[in-house]
Amino acid sequence: MSNKSDETTARQGRMAALVIAAGGLLAIFAPQLSRMFGGGVRLEMLFYLISLAAFIWSLVVTWNLWQKGRDK
Repeated sequence: MSNKSDETTARQGRMAALVIAAGGLLAIFAPQLSRMFGGGVRLEMLFYLISLAAFIWSLVVTWNLWQKGRDK
């Protein structure tokens, strides 16, 4: 039973890592993407907000994983 739990924990950790990486890349490339799509500052701010949401989601997921690890 713990093997299934370990697989789920590993999958959640990998997902959080990918979301952190994607959010970071989006924040770095937000100005270029905004210019590429012909948007202004509002579109760039939208990209930053999406990136921020990704970081907050990852923080919540990693917090839950950390708490799960402490309970074992």
